[in-house]
Amino acid sequence: MRQIPVDTSAATVMVAKSPQPKVRDRRTGEIATDAETGAKLMTVDVMFAANDEVEILSVTVPETGVSDDLAMGTPVALTGLVARPWENEFNGQKRHGIAFRAVAVTSLASAGSTSKAA
Repeated sequence: MRQIPVDTSAATVMVAKSPQPKVRDRRTGEIATDAETGAKLMTVDVMFAANDEVEILSVTVPETGVSDDLAMGTPVALTGLVARPWENEFNGQKRHGIAFRAVAVTSLASAGSTSKAA
């Protein structure tokens, strides 16, 4: 499947909702895992502000790539962010969208306070 790299250098990115386990099957509560590594996947909702527009993006990240200190409003860096277009058909209805995946979501809160003091 095609992956499109997303440049976040000119964007402001902050946590909109604390990380949650990504559920693979809502009926059973099964948690999604990475097909290659087997790592548990998490979903982090972020506010992505760029070009005078703001959107809430739901980003899938391996649990090992999620900082412990991610609370609502925390400025973050998204390492290796890619967008993947998707499409499926369920009960005769076609659906499509864009899924976002990152290698890591890292807090910039401590880095920001350090740079201000310097």
